[in-house]
Amino acid sequence: MDKSISNEVVEERVILFAVCTSDEKDVNESLDELEELVKTAGAITIGRTYQNRDKFHNVTYVGKGKLEELGEMVGELNATGIVCDDELTPIQLRNIQDAIGVKVMDRTMVILDIFAQRAQTREGIIQVEIAQLKYRSTRLVGLGISMSKLGAGIGSKGPGEKKLELDRRHIKDRMAQLYKELDEVKRHRNMIREQRKKTQIPVIAIVGYTNAGKSTILNKLTNAGVLEEDKLFATLDPTTRSLSLPSGQQVLLTDTVGFIRKLPHHLIQAFKSTLEEAVIADILMHVVDSSSVQLDKQMHVVYDTLTQLGAIDKPIITVFNKQDKIEGPFIVKDLKADKMAYISAKSQAGLPELLYDIEDMLKEQKMLFESIIPYSATSMIQTIRKYGQILVESYENDGILVKAYLPKETYDMVQGMLKKL
Repeated sequence: MDKSISNEVVEERVILFAVCTSDEKDVNESLDELEELVKTAGAITIGRTYQNRDKFHNVTYVGKGKLEELGEMVGELNATGIVCDDELTPIQLRNIQDAIGVKVMDRTMVILDIFAQRAQTREGIIQVEIAQLKYRSTRLVGLGISMSKLGAGIGSKGPGEKKLELDRRHIKDRMAQLYKELDEVKRHRNMIREQRKKTQIPVIAIVGYTNAGKSTILNKLTNAGVLEEDKLFATLDPTTRSLSLPSGQQVLLTDTVGFIRKLPHHLIQAFKSTLEEAVIADILMHVVDSSSVQLDKQMHVVYDTLTQLGAIDKPIITVFNKQDKIEGPFIVKDLKADKMAYISAKSQAGLPELLYDIEDMLKEQKMLFESIIPYSATSMIQTIRKYGQILVESYENDGILVKAYLPKETYDMVQGMLKKL
């Protein structure tokens, strides 16, 4: 009798669990988000539970009774794994694994798995592998057992099971190689940034909670063609595109990876070179999902992450997106922002007004230039038009009267050119 081999991939069926140390509403919202993360990673949630405790159990995260309940749920629901809403220590991971006997994952592993799926550029791929190796180097024993239970699914992407079998010395060697490759990529990125500085074109970094609509805004404003998907971390690698403002001034608009609550610290460190787009930007465009019931907490996460990056002192325009999903008056404000805009990127409502708001913010960072430019030096007008905002351009007998707002570098350059005439 012939036997056929099935290549069908078994979908992971997981149970979510957490510890609630304060607000039950908060832990439920966090579990809702974890369910979305799990879905994005390719698994389905078939159950969830949490335990009220003063603090996490040092050895098993949850108490003995809840651990037994988890084991019963796994059997009753035929789960292939369980996912913790916090990052587990190696001891907790190993002990939970020993007690329940199925694959054990935590929030960090799920996020890393999604990043491994989404990274497309060489820099992104390297950064993800560094973060995964850092996370896994202290969990080799626990993860080795856990991976052998299923052999695929969440946590198996990126370095893969084969690398998990390497000892710490080999992982250290691999990380040293990756850091060397990353340095080369960083040098190339820094060269591009230096070129940007020379052109004096303002940079606007789009930041915000994951799935707030950052990529949609970038696409609508610049036709960037970036993936738009109703999933967390739909896009990972940064995309920069040129944008013409109503006055004709050119700016660079850069999308960045979305932020999320409990974003692992070493992941922020790994992606610091990518997130530095926010640090070097002239303006931060903080995109908020107006329709989210967790809006306030999501905004707090964004500002906390910006603080960690050292980018909190930038001028900020908060863009309350997805207004098409709001019923009735929308009165939420961002007191930390310099300006606020209310838009729907999907319907493009409010986008023209947003561009004028950006111009106003750039104007505040510029110096007022007013002078007669001789007809023999009309090429200077193109420089002023490219880097600044022209208010008056009047053709007089002795030259062209120009009044414009210019960046300090351009202002100094134009004044220097006039002195040489």
